[in-house]
Parts: sequence; C-alpha cells; structure tokens
Amino acid sequence: MPEAPLGAGPGHSPASAGPAAPAGPLAPEHRAVLRRWAEEGGALATRASVVLLAADGLRDAEISRRLGVSRQTVGSWRQRWTSAGLDGLEHRPRTGRPATVDEAEVVTRTLLAPGGSGASRAVARELGLSHATVAGIRRRWRLGPDEARAPSVPTRPPLPAAAVWVMGLYVDPLRAVLLAGTRRGTDRPTAAGTVIGTEVLAGLDRALEAALTAAKAREDGRDGAPGPGGADGLAEYLAEAGRSHPDLGLHAITLWDAGAGSVPPSYEGEVTRHQIPARSSWRTFLRAMIALDSTSHPESSRRVYLDLAAELERYATARSDRPCTAVRWLRENVAGHLAARHPAGPAGGPARNQSWSGVNQIDLGSFNECVVIETVRLSGTITRGEIAHRTGLTQQSVSRIARSLLDRGILIEDAQRRATSGKPRTPVRLCGTAAHALGIHIDPEVLTAVVIDLDGAIVCTRTRPVTPDTDPAEFVERVAALGRETLAEARGAVREDGFLGIGVAVPGPVDIASGTVLGPPLMSAWGDLPLLYLLKDHFPCPVLMEKDSTAAAAGERWIGRDRRARDFAYLYLGTGVGTGLYLNGDIYRGISSNAGEFGQLCAIALGRVGKDGRPEILPECNPPVSVPDLAVRGGMRPVARTSGTTAAGTTASGNTASGSTTSGSTASGSTAAYLAVGEAAAAGDPAAVGAVREVAQAVGRGALGLVDLLDIDLIVLGGPFFTEDVAGFYLDEIARTVNEFPTARRLRRVEVEPSVLSAEAAAVGAASTIFHATFTPRLRGREGRARHLPVG
Repeated sequence: MPEAPLGAGPGHSPASAGPAAPAGPLAPEHRAVLRRWAEEGGALATRASVVLLAADGLRDAEISRRLGVSRQTVGSWRQRWTSAGLDGLEHRPRTGRPATVDEAEVVTRTLLAPGGSGASRAVARELGLSHATVAGIRRRWRLGPDEARAPSVPTRPPLPAAAVWVMGLYVDPLRAVLLAGTRRGTDRPTAAGTVIGTEVLAGLDRALEAALTAAKAREDGRDGAPGPGGADGLAEYLAEAGRSHPDLGLHAITLWDAGAGSVPPSYEGEVTRHQIPARSSWRTFLRAMIALDSTSHPESSRRVYLDLAAELERYATARSDRPCTAVRWLRENVAGHLAARHPAGPAGGPARNQSWSGVNQIDLGSFNECVVIETVRLSGTITRGEIAHRTGLTQQSVSRIARSLLDRGILIEDAQRRATSGKPRTPVRLCGTAAHALGIHIDPEVLTAVVIDLDGAIVCTRTRPVTPDTDPAEFVERVAALGRETLAEARGAVREDGFLGIGVAVPGPVDIASGTVLGPPLMSAWGDLPLLYLLKDHFPCPVLMEKDSTAAAAGERWIGRDRRARDFAYLYLGTGVGTGLYLNGDIYRGISSNAGEFGQLCAIALGRVGKDGRPEILPECNPPVSVPDLAVRGGMRPVARTSGTTAAGTTASGNTASGSTTSGSTASGSTAAYLAVGEAAAAGDPAAVGAVREVAQAVGRGALGLVDLLDIDLIVLGGPFFTEDVAGFYLDEIARTVNEFPTARRLRRVEVEPSVLSAEAAAVGAASTIFHATFTPRLRGREGRARHLPVG
C-alpha cells in the first residue's frame, strides 16, 4: 500500500515499538516493518537494511560494502537491534544534529514528558536537538506554559486557533484521513487530570500497523481493481460526522493518499481540507494530535483511544467472508458542554448566576491537620492528649493544630471532663455546620439530591422522577435543576463559605477520567454521556463523580465513624447489586474506577455462564424486578405496579431528620411491586418470603467470593431496596453463606450488618465523597498508594 514519503527524522514509525528482538530468525511482523522502512528511505532505511541483511546471513563486512557505510555503523545498529529491537533502531544517537527535525515528534515528547511544559531541555537532550530548536517548535505550536491562546496546529493550511479534539479516523486501502474538531470562542483548554500513557500510544501504533497490513493485503487481492469505498465511502463518513457533531468545526487532515483526492469537493464548505505539516511524518503527526488532545481535554481519556485501537483491530481481523472495507471510527460528542457556556438565549441563564461559588473555602494547611480531623471524626469527642497518643504527634503540634481548627470553626470544644490530677480536660469534636456538601444520585427511575453537613446529618432531601428514555440534554437539565432547587432550599442552613462542592453518584460502568457514563444498565439513552463536564457548566463549584456503590461505601465510612474504621465491602441493593470497597484505609476504586462490579462475580459463583463463556446477566442481581417475578411464580397474587409510596427524609441512623424537609416521590413500576412483596414477606406470605430468600441466597454466593478473595470480616448491606421489611432475610441468608462456606472460616467470623445510611445511601455517599476528598489524610508515594501516617 503506498504511503506518503516520510521525513528523515527519528521515530518515523513508532507503530512498531516493542520489546527487544529475540535471537534467531526475524519474526514475520518485524520483517514486514523493516522492509517498509527500507523502502521508505530516510534515516531508518539504512538501519532496517542492516538488520535485514544480517538476518539473511551476511557478515558485517559484506553489509558495509553493499550499503556504503562503515563496519562500525553496521555493528552499532546490529547491537541496538539485539538489545532493544525496533525501539533501538528508532532511537536517535545523542551526538550530532539530525539532518531534518520532525516537529510532531518534538511536540509529542514535550506533551507527554514528566513535568509537561517544563521539559524542553530534557526533550532537546533526548532527541539530540538544541534547546533553541525545541523552544521554537513549542512557540510555533503555542505550547508555552504562559501561552494564553489555544495551541496552534500548523497543518497546511493551519487549523483555526481554537481548542482542538481528535474526532475521528478514516482508513481504507488507498487513504487515511484524520478528523479534527475545533470550536471558536472557547478558552484555552486546561490540562487534563490524567493524560494518555505511552503504553496506550504503543498499543495504538501496533493496531494501526495491523490495520495497514490488512488493508494492503486486501488491496493486493483485488489485482489492480478499484479499491472499495473510495471517495464515496469517505464522503459518507464525513456526512455522518457533520450530522453527529453540528456544534464543531470539522477538518479533514490527509495523513496519506494514494488515490485521486482525499476529500470530495462537495464537502469543502462543511469539512475543510488540510495536509499534515511539512516538517512531520504522518505517523508522528497522528501521535502529536493524540497527545495534544489527551493532555488538553479531560473528556479525552485513555478510553477514547482504547476504543480507537479496538476499531483498528476489528478492521485488521475482519473475516474474509465478511469484509470490512474501511475503518470509520467516530467518537462521541465532546463539545455540548462548551455550548452551554455561551448560551444563545436566556435558557440556562439562572444556572450560571448561582452564588454557590464554593472552591473549598476550608483551606487545610497541612497533612497533619487532616490527621487530627480524621482522629476527631472517628472518635466523636476526644481530648488533645488522646489525639497525641493515637496519632503519634507531639502535644505541642496537636495544641497548635487544634487552636487553628477551633479558630476556623471546624472543631468546637465540648463540656470539660474532670481529671484525677491537674486541670480539667476539654475535649473537642467536629462542628457539623462547619461544612456542607450536595449529593446527587442518578437512578433509572428517580433522581435524589441531599444536602448533608459534616456530621452526616441530612439538611434537606429532594427527589424527581425520571425515565430511562429521557433525552440526554433534557436529562442533564433535570439533574442540574434538582441540584439548584435543593441548594436553594438549604440556603438558610448552609454557610456559603462552608459549602465544599457536589458529589454525583451514577450507575457503572463509568469513565471517571473523562466524566462519562458509559453503558449504564436500563439507561441506554444516556450511554457515553460526558455528564460530569456538562454538570460543571451548571455549578461554579467542585463537582466529583463516583460509582453509586463506591459512593455508598464512602458515605458508610464517613458517617459510620469508628464503627466502620476497618476494611469492609458494601453491598448496594439498587437497580442492580453493586459493591463498594474500603480497603487498607481508603476507598478502593481500581485502575479504571470500576471496582466492585458484582453481577459477573455472582454469575460465576452460581455457575451461570452462557455458551460463549460470558457470565449471564442475573435477574437475581436486579432485586426490584426479580423479587416480584419470583413471588408471582411462587403463587403470590400479582401486584398492581401503579401504587405509590412516599419517600421520607431520614438521618444516617434511619430516623426522621429533625428539621429536614423532603418532597414526596411516588414509587412506580417495579419499585412499587418490590415494596409490596416486601410488606407481604414481613407479614409471613410464603411466596414472598421464598422470593426474597432466593434472591438473598444468590447475592450471598457472590458475597462469598468477595470474602474469600479479599479476606475481609465485615459486609455492610444497604441501598434503596434494602428496606426494613426484607432486611432480616438478606442479613440471615448472606451471613449464613459467608460464614459456613469460606476456605478460611476457622480463622474469622464475618459480620454482616445493616448500613448506617438511610435509603438515600448513594446520594449521602456522593456528598460524603466531597468530605472524603477534602479531609481524609493521604500521602501519595511513587506508586500512588495512600499512606495514612502523621508527619513529624
């Protein structure tokens, strides 16, 4: 397959980055890459030719004669190949200056280097360039740390001076087109919380290499006949992109083209045409665009480019009897939240004018202050001497920190205690009204919002019904409106300078890095919705997103105080059963923040696996549906699913919250049927009791897997469907299973306890994540693990 000529700089094809080459014959994939490098010319051609001739059995002297290079050069590149494989051939020697400079490679190394924009000298040393050359390229691309404007991409012609996203990639046997999106008038993008890793780029390179190899094979198999798709296929792709992303300017950047024209003239007015920069190869330019996107926009997370790699792999492995004519990757919308910042009319105006400007007004000066707060929180009330004893801090340090926290209103003094000797001791405790947070829980049937104080007491609760087929834009507005209403209702009880932010609990799986709800069960209309960043446009305060089960565990730990000052698993019975984990003194989220997906574990424990090996989606792991269905099968009369019940605001202890307010909500559909079966079970109906016990037994088998895997001795049950009527059945069945069957049952007794949270566990937990992020002491080591130890 023809390719555009490559420059003479290094890294022309990082696609093949991999481990050191093994001794012996060349692997077919390595030989294919080396042959292509040799055909392309440039600096890599000689290196590739050395390895290929050596693999054919030629001695160094013969290779030197054939290629017209010194024997020392031949020996050097053979040694680099043996020690580092394709990476070794791509690495530029540190001495001398390159004949040409690949600007895109400089951009990629600069963006992904540790320290970000301050790594110019390191990049210059690594690539064998002068610092002035690297600095000049950074100025040309507007990558300076003090640059106020968005980066500039010097394609031919240049892209508009605006924030740039990678929106799509089209590849067929004759051409490759990168689709970029821009939006004028936006501020310079802020750095993302996490950036794409080099391992993701390497995976993308390998997937692209496999796709190009497959495309070439398919083109060769046509014996010179016109390639499939052609300009018409690209035209259809660009038309679809225009329909999917009407709020972005779209730009088709031709990476390489062996056909007659990259973009049909009829689309020039809608999708502008561009060529890659003259001083870049198409491979390094693609890497630079991905690095620029992923380091500039929080919504451009690893998941986006893992999706792209998967699409390239599908193309490469498509069966011959089911040909795939082109890669047509197009990502989900990313700019809807940008439009909300500049509304065309009055819609949404009030949302931008809220006075809740909470930016963590409680400024904690040190790690040790967090240690003291955590100790006081777990104890309830405690003297300064006891704090020093428990934390290992000196009496002087504790006294100084306590005075500071008392002055700022975070702690308050309690009644004095008599002492056997010396002066009376004055204990301290947290001041509940010193800080507040808003928690929002998103469920397929109802939205719940609560405002809680630092002690976990609910100030007010509001709910709003929702249906899974609600339009995403309308859905986001409903969530924001509910949050605004709840904050307005709590305004009299909440100090503005003590409002810390908003936590949002959503069903998994989620992409926390990009704030995206991926494929929530029973909520298909909201898949791939960048909810976090849409909500951030409505609230000028910190907003955090968490999986609902993980949020519930955070709330349990925060509000449970010393009762939960140990490792535990929180089984969340909602529309589905999820798990929140608190391990080694902190919330355990996992690599992708999706730890605790309980359904598949439960299916495997029960041996419920489909013919393809995939664990089944268990009905038992959706209590509001499975319990009524099982009860009807057992002989219980079907329950009309239109009856309603009214939700009540409760405190963490389960009692009606003093002084709190609540809006009534009507439980409908499966929720009402579940509550009716629960009432019948509590009254002794055999069919209802059997249905609840059968679901509890299934959940218990999954819990058994957790106990054996994690070696924990506490399981907490909670969630909206862990109601008082059915609590005893769940507690009994799960406790029996996790204590009778574990491998290490002789060494521990597993306690199964009800949650200290109310039915609004996820919403309360979401608010608690704000407190957890603000006050929980952490020291991050090199591996990112938290250590809860006082300093000094």
